[in-house]
Amino acid sequence: MLKIIFTTITCLCIFFSGNDPYLLKRQGMVKTQIENRGIDHEETLKAMLKVERHLFVPEKFKDDAYNDNPLPIGFGQTISQPYIVAYMTAAINPKTNHKVLEIGTGSGYQAAVLAEIVKEVYTIEIVEELFSSAKKRIESLRYKNIKLKYADGYYGWKESAPFDAIVVTAAAEHIPPPLLEQLKDGGKMIIPIGTPFLNQNLVLVEKSGKDFKTKSLLPVRFVPFTRKK
Repeated sequence: MLKIIFTTITCLCIFFSGNDPYLLKRQGMVKTQIENRGIDHEETLKAMLKVERHLFVPEKFKDDAYNDNPLPIGFGQTISQPYIVAYMTAAINPKTNHKVLEIGTGSGYQAAVLAEIVKEVYTIEIVEELFSSAKKRIESLRYKNIKLKYADGYYGWKESAPFDAIVVTAAAEHIPPPLLEQLKDGGKMIIPIGTPFLNQNLVLVEKSGKDFKTKSLLPVRFVPFTRKK
C-alpha cells in the first residue's frame, strides 16, 4: 500500500514541483529520512509530506529545511530533526478523533503535523516571542484546529483536559505530574527524559487507570524543558 502511495506522490511531485520548489525535497525527506528508517504510519507520512517545513524555519535556513538535522529558531530553541518529529508523531498512534496536547510549540511545526491528522491540537509555548510568531504563522496557514497558549507547559492545559495524547518537545528531568493527570485513560505521552544537552531518552508513557507504563525508545538530544521563574 505504501509503495502505491509513494508512486502516486512521485508523479504528483514531478507535475507540481514547478509551483513548489521544495516539493521534491520534501518527498525525498519523507522517503529517505523517515520511511527508509522504518516509520510506516501512513497518516504520519502523509502529514510530513504535506506540511511545508521551510515555512517554519528562519529565512536564512530555508534551503536547509529538509536536511536530516534540527535547526535553530532563535531564543536557544530548535525545530526538531524531521525523523524525530515523525517518530514522536507515529509513537502516539494519532487518530482522526483525537485531542492532543503539545508542550513546546517552538515554530509550530510539530503542531502543524499533528493538526493534519487529529481533530484538535492544543500547544503551549513559554517563550513569548516564539509564541507570538508561531501564532501568526499558524493563523496565516489557516489551521483552525490548533489552539495556542502562552504559559508554563509543566502545568499542561487543565481546562481542556483530558487528552488522548501528549507530545513534549523539550527534555525534562522527570515526567510532570500535571501532564500525567491530564492524560486520558488509555492515552499515550511521549517525552524526552534526562539531563539537558547530555544523556536523554525518548520515553513513551501509557496510562491505564491510575497506573502508568513507561518504555524507553531511543537516545535523543533536546533543548531543556524551560520553566517560568
